[in-house]
Amino acid sequence: MAQRIVIGMPAYNAGKTLEPTVHRIPDDIMARTDEIIIVNDGSSDNTADAALRLKDRYGKVTLINHPRNRGYSGAAKTGLQACVDRGSELVVWLHADGQYAPELIGKLLRPIERNRADLVQGSRMKAGGARAGGMPIYKIIANRALTFLENVVFGMHLAEYHSGYMLYRGEALRAVPFHRFRERTFVFDQEMMVTAHLMGFRVKDVAIYTRYADEESHLKPVPYGFNVLSFVWQYLEGGYNFPEVRRYRERQRAAENEQLERAS
Repeated sequence: MAQRIVIGMPAYNAGKTLEPTVHRIPDDIMARTDEIIIVNDGSSDNTADAALRLKDRYGKVTLINHPRNRGYSGAAKTGLQACVDRGSELVVWLHADGQYAPELIGKLLRPIERNRADLVQGSRMKAGGARAGGMPIYKIIANRALTFLENVVFGMHLAEYHSGYMLYRGEALRAVPFHRFRERTFVFDQEMMVTAHLMGFRVKDVAIYTRYADEESHLKPVPYGFNVLSFVWQYLEGGYNFPEVRRYRERQRAAENEQLERAS
């Protein structure tokens, strides 16, 4: 029997794109979805009204309102904690601006459902999806340069670290101490992948297509680049070796040793 899904969506001034994005979720995925949790991050437009219309249509929509904008990381912490509280074994983190294709949820879930991954990132840089989708060339160059540095430091061999299309096995999402991540940055998804990797979870990237249209981006390239470099430096300084990470690794080592003793 197919596992049930919870979908979390950060939404900031997404009144025009939220409903079309949800409507694009495939019928078979929607049938397996217990709840769609929308975090309205202090929007100044009609994002909340759009979410309530979705609730009227689908019934399974929950709206969480931030009175003030808390930034992408704040919306992610609220949304993913709500997903954790639901106890779901499959969690999809889907942006409300429509840039990441909801039609690909089934494809991205497959490595988790086949027990080949614990976290899956939809990668725009794999198989040329970014260029085909119209990503500006300067963003492609910056993405590749930062990714090269991050692969050297983290040793994860990913095609990119900068996509926010994320899917989680429930166990991994419950274990990663994302409440400790930095505030008001766009590197939250990178922090999730790297911390999960430190804990021994399997991180896999899967090629996606994307599109760059006329939606407004709230990510400013230069500050973002400095945030990434700050994140890398913090990692090198041991800043992500949280107590929860150490305890989880110790439990995993103890379990592995116990298995070896039983086998011997």
